[in-house]
Amino acid sequence: MTFALMRLVISAGLARLTFANGDKGNPIDGRFCNEISEAAIQISEARDVRAVLIAAEGRSFSVGGDVKSLADDLDALPLNIKRWTTTFHSAIARLQRMDAPIVAAVQGSCVGGMSGFIAGCDIVVSASDARFVAAYAGIGFSCDASSSITYSRRLGLGRARRFLLLNETLAAHDALAAGLVDEVVGPEDLGRRAEEIVAHLAAGPTRAFGEIRRLLLSAAEQPLETQLELEAQALARIGGSADAREGLTAFCEKRKPLFTGR
Repeated sequence: MTFALMRLVISAGLARLTFANGDKGNPIDGRFCNEISEAAIQISEARDVRAVLIAAEGRSFSVGGDVKSLADDLDALPLNIKRWTTTFHSAIARLQRMDAPIVAAVQGSCVGGMSGFIAGCDIVVSASDARFVAAYAGIGFSCDASSSITYSRRLGLGRARRFLLLNETLAAHDALAAGLVDEVVGPEDLGRRAEEIVAHLAAGPTRAFGEIRRLLLSAAEQPLETQLELEAQALARIGGSADAREGLTAFCEKRKPLFTGR
């Protein structure tokens, strides 16, 4: 697939996915959903990827769903929603279950489904001018793009309920206080700080990161004994990895470990 709405560059262990329809606010439409699905496939199948950076061009990270496209054919709305979510949701699932952690760098408006998508990233760096908008209830919609999961995990169930039902907008520092983002920096520092974090993660124990990410996905769903066994099985798998051996050896030798992601 030729990407028209985004760019994907995979190099030196990093995958950089940049939304490139900034003039229009990087809206989510059918083409966007198809492209991000393909991007997720390529990232998840690139065995050397050790961290992912998601960024966007333009004043806004994303204005969310392309309301005009949805409104153009109201009779076909249920069909189009199922078409768009089929590909968008498959992208989200693939990105959530891979080993490589994901960093997002957010500026301007981050609205609706894109805000929910970003809430699922491992580390979210926000520019101080960013704002995060629930949006769904404002157009009579329920939520998608994993929002019911990601908001609940980041904000807590009660705060997520309030955010969605009251159609709230959170400024960057309010989003930080609520747990929706992890850091707030000046707009001029956004790219640099995100690159620092993604480089740090890319130098880490990638397989261990993957096990941690998947364990956190199941933590709220499994009984205690089941989750404990999942932890034990995951740790046993990691115990046979080169990075675990390097980590233990480096600790005993009182030096910094050199992880290779294996």
